[in-house]
This record gives sequence, structure tokens and C-alpha cells, in this order.
Amino acid sequence: MILTVTLNTALDLTYTVPALAPHTAHRVTDVAERPGGKGVNVARVLAALGHEAVVTGFAGGPTGAVLRDLLAPLPVRDALVPSSDTTRRTVAVVDTATGDATQFSEPGPVVTPGEWAAFVGTYEELLGGADAVALCGSLPRGIHVGAYGELVRRARRAGVPVLLDTSGEPLRRGIAARPDLVKPNADELAALTGSREPLRAARDARRRGAHAVVASLGPDGLLAVTPDGTWSAAPPAPVAGNPTGAGDSAVAGLLSALAEGVPWPGRLARAAALATATVYAPAAGEFDAARYGELLDLVTVTEEATAA
Repeated sequence: MILTVTLNTALDLTYTVPALAPHTAHRVTDVAERPGGKGVNVARVLAALGHEAVVTGFAGGPTGAVLRDLLAPLPVRDALVPSSDTTRRTVAVVDTATGDATQFSEPGPVVTPGEWAAFVGTYEELLGGADAVALCGSLPRGIHVGAYGELVRRARRAGVPVLLDTSGEPLRRGIAARPDLVKPNADELAALTGSREPLRAARDARRRGAHAVVASLGPDGLLAVTPDGTWSAAPPAPVAGNPTGAGDSAVAGLLSALAEGVPWPGRLARAAALATATVYAPAAGEFDAARYGELLDLVTVTEEATAA
């Protein structure tokens, strides 16, 4: 079983419009509603790849109830902890003329100390049956900034490999707890290390505590700096579409390959192919399965020089 943690879950709404223009009214041609948050998206992709996936985090209020109703028919086990405050929504507006997406994210709920304690108890129980765990996304209000560091340490004590995918101070605190893998994007990596040069920044992130670093570089693919070597993975060509959830699919690819014992080049190829196939899909947490199969053979994985 692979456990994904989404402390700040969301109900994801995707609006499709013929063309997005400021200061005008828009006729929405399609609406999609999905259970969301980074770890929820990761779990959905893991399940589609054939893995048992469990989601935990918080869900509350009317929005949280809708989220759980939407989760119920999916091949993902719901272990979300109730919160008294309501779950947030995110809205992505997809412009069909350009293929671009614009996203709006509401603030998350306020989590009480008692709710946090209940979550930690659930997390500890789930770790007992987990092959790997992913800690994903932002922190809702009320949770201390070092929360991910605490969860990383609990996973390490349980002997469960842990991937951290967050940003800002939660990433800085979490990486110091020595996660097995961190997966920042280029901006998050630069904010953490102060360097815009991806290879230098990824090496710096490893020195800060991460066992391995996989950086998402947008259309340029992925860069992995690991104890076993350094590799880059590039998709065959840039694609237009909705990039929401592409990084989450990359996380699912890395976790699924880790659970299956796939070596690093294969892990990167899977992650890059899934991320690209997600851009073709209409909503986060989904990927174009046919294109994924094609892309897996087309991703280029290159070993980089290992000198620091």
C-alpha cells in the first residue's frame, strides 16, 4: 500500500471557456468537479497504475462532504480525518484557444490542535501497512510550519520511505528531517537554495538533508540528483494543455517505480511520461493512458556528470 498525505485537500473545479479575456463575461462550455489536493491527485494516478493507494489528511464542511462523495466510487481508500472548518476549493479556467490554464486557490481551513492530534494518530496507524508515503502540498492554517518535518521523522522511525513535495518554509523545515526524496519545481528549488541553476540547486538541496532530489523543470522535464547518480529526463516535445496535476503525476510515477524496485532511469522515464500525459488530460488526477504508453518509449533519460 502507498499512503498519500494531503493536509490541505481541495474540491477542484475546472471551467472550460473558448477564450479567456480579462474584464469580460465568459460562457463556460464544460465544468469538471474532482476531489483534489496534491496527494489526492497522486493517489488517483497510483490507483490507475494498479497500486493500492490510501489518502489521508483533512476534510470538513459541505465542500469536504462533496469531496468525500466524489472519492467514494474511486479505487482509492479514504482515510481522511474530519475537520470542523470547511475544505477549500480551487478553480482552473482552461482556455481552449490557447490550451492554457489559469488557477485560483482558496485558503485552506483552520485546523485545531485536537484535529491535528487525531490526524497524527491516523497517520501512525497507516504507516504500519505502508510501502511508501508521500507528503504533498501546502499546510492549512493552524498547523505548525514544522509539521512535515515531524511527519518525515515519524515515517523514518517506522522504516517507510518518504517523499516530500511542498514549498517555502515547510519544505525548508521538512528537508532538514532527511526525507528519502524531495520533488520541488524550479521556482521552489530556487527559493530553497538561492540558485537558479538546477543542477547546483539540486545538489545544495541534497546537502540540506534530502537523500535524493528530483526537480520538475516544466517543459524541460526532470532532473534527479541521487546517491546512485545524476540523470535528466526530457519529454519528446513541449505540449499544450492543462498542466494542473502534472507534478502530482510525476510524484506518482516516482513512488510506483520505487515500490516496484525500478532503477532510477526507469523511475524518471515513468515520471516524465506521466507528467506529460497529464497535460493532455482535462483535469488533475487523470492522465491520457494511450499517450502515456507512447511517451514512455519516447522519453530521453541522460546520465549527467557526477562532479560537484
